[in-house]
Amino acid sequence: MLNQIIQHSSCGTVSLFTTEETMTKHHKKLLALAAIASFGLSASTAFAQDVIVDGTGDIPYAIDGRNNVTRSGAGLCWRTGYWTAGAAETAPAGEFPVGCGCDEDIVPREKCEATPPPPVEPPVSPPVPGPDVETPKVQLNADLLFDFNEATLKPEGRAALDGVAAQAKELQLEVVIVTGHTDRIGGDAYNQRLSERRAASVKSYFVGQGIDASRIYTEGKGRTQPVTGTSCNNVTPRSALISCLQPDRRVDIEIIGTR
Repeated sequence: MLNQIIQHSSCGTVSLFTTEETMTKHHKKLLALAAIASFGLSASTAFAQDVIVDGTGDIPYAIDGRNNVTRSGAGLCWRTGYWTAGAAETAPAGEFPVGCGCDEDIVPREKCEATPPPPVEPPVSPPVPGPDVETPKVQLNADLLFDFNEATLKPEGRAALDGVAAQAKELQLEVVIVTGHTDRIGGDAYNQRLSERRAASVKSYFVGQGIDASRIYTEGKGRTQPVTGTSCNNVTPRSALISCLQPDRRVDIEIIGTR
């Protein structure tokens, strides 16, 4: 008994021939696949769902009235006569090329994969403003605070320091820097010690006003930082020179803290 089998030539024509029933099932399967390929069916079956094209440009597959790619009974897409791999890669069908639903073995994988959304950046909180740092500086005339060549505070000197202490207490205090200065009359060592003693007297008064002693730093500069320059070089007699050099005799107070 003989059966008729479909065979296709390279040009797509169909002829009939007979073969014996003893042909193996393996050979029959190979011939059936060749028949499907000659009729223009795509070889991909991974996407069995509907593939709907956008309807623009050259569409390399047969479509119905809903722009849905027509499939065979085996679920394969029917290719048109002008099908090319390039058209399958470029003809749009929603988010991906139409070939992703019909010929995914031909279309590059990256064209058939969804682009991941960009990472969501966490909201940036505006910087919290820091506390306002204040550094008021006060320069007090040493003659207001002390008698000449002395380091003991006068009553009017204590009154002047009360106002400075009040300023310090209004702040979250970091440090109070007290620096004593003298004029050039007398030797270096003497003036250095005098400037240090005067700065220490101011610190002691501040501590008595309730300021933490550990927040108060003192230093003496002696006669090393005059502000009069050479303006008093030729001044005589001594009383006039003492008066001329008065700006050099001073106590500088710097307060550092925050509100």
